[in-house]
Amino acid sequence: MFKKILIANRGEIAVRIIRACKEMGIETVAIYSTGDKEALHVQLADEAICVGPAAAVKSYLNMENVISAAVLTKSEAIHPGFGFLSENPKFARLVTECGMVFIGPDADVIEEMGNKSRARQVTIAAGVPVVPGSEGNLTTAEEAVEVAKTIGYPVLIKATNGGGGKGMRVVEHEADFINLFNIAKSEAKANFGDDSVYLEKYVVNPKHIEFQLMGDAHGNYVHLFERDCSIQRNHQKMIEEAPCRGLSDKTRDAMAADVIKLARATKYNNAGTLEFIVDKDENYYFIEMNTRIQVEHPVTEMITGIDLIKEQIKVAAGAKLSFTQADVKVNGYAIECRINAEDPMNGFMPSVGRIENLILPGGFGVRVDTMIYPNYTISPFYDSMILKLIVHGKNRLEAIKKMRRAIEELFIDGITTNNEFHYYMMHHVDYVKGDFDTSFVGKFLEELAEGKK
Repeated sequence: MFKKILIANRGEIAVRIIRACKEMGIETVAIYSTGDKEALHVQLADEAICVGPAAAVKSYLNMENVISAAVLTKSEAIHPGFGFLSENPKFARLVTECGMVFIGPDADVIEEMGNKSRARQVTIAAGVPVVPGSEGNLTTAEEAVEVAKTIGYPVLIKATNGGGGKGMRVVEHEADFINLFNIAKSEAKANFGDDSVYLEKYVVNPKHIEFQLMGDAHGNYVHLFERDCSIQRNHQKMIEEAPCRGLSDKTRDAMAADVIKLARATKYNNAGTLEFIVDKDENYYFIEMNTRIQVEHPVTEMITGIDLIKEQIKVAAGAKLSFTQADVKVNGYAIECRINAEDPMNGFMPSVGRIENLILPGGFGVRVDTMIYPNYTISPFYDSMILKLIVHGKNRLEAIKKMRRAIEELFIDGITTNNEFHYYMMHHVDYVKGDFDTSFVGKFLEELAEGKK
């Protein structure tokens, strides 16, 4: 087992990884930017080293500085968390070339499955259903228009190396295509350094379902059931649940079998997530793979009792998975709300400033993953998510009631958050019934706006 791990990340995921390492008797090294010198992960780690200015491109995304910090502190492995360098194959290779272990899948797998166009080809070859779309990247708008005609509108333009809804545009009509195509390419270039895009048929109002996967270097592959991530805005998730209410056992079993099929085809080792869209008739299509731990991993941990971060570390150290498929059981229901420093009633404008007072909820079945504390200052340089509120109940209704109570207890003074949005959501009749898809948030926001007038 490793003696020292450097966490190449910040915020709540860095805190989460540090806590797992401490329980495993592993020393930790935090990296931080000048804008994060007072951050909680810096205070909790055994060592901390500054890797650059506040701007992420000069610090958390600076591969040379991150690698140098790991070498300087004699770290044996690097855990990238999610975002930043977590799905960068060049970084994964650099870690290995410098004699350390990258806690994630092999660089070749990241490159193959992180490139969405290539991942489609691999998935098709494995016999897993995908959304109809272009074969490979599209260079010119004129070429893309012809492909869109073949697929049929509406279509979805997607950044080949994208994520988080960036570099993604829905096109309803041919007249809008070229403008939106150019916008998607520009956004992809700005966010991922690569303007490559491809097309998919846009499936109207589907469910967004993802399966958690764990694999090891010994050829063992296990799924940990599904999460429903349909509550999202602009392709960015807001609330996640596990398991998915309303998914039939037949469809669940078929999707799970395809998850293992694709894991074997790629010889996947470590944590990963396969994302699908599911239409009203329960036809499902693979859309992408996230070759890292997910923001929403806690809901899977809550229903399975398996610590995914610890499992990541053990597998990276060469161990076999500590459980088999038969060991993984679903116990109850879990919900996660992403609490962001933003104003939902003002276009979700980010909110920055000092947290003057803070009360965190607790009690049986309530978990809080966060990096904030009283007098902590929210920076404008990073993602607006500041806290994840997770609850577990013996069934979905109990989990919803527990989330309502937990949200009532949560008090963050000094900044604006989307806490109220989540509270209203937990009381919406259709949400409580489980009657929602990826279009739900847009309708819900219209209702909120009407109610505020």
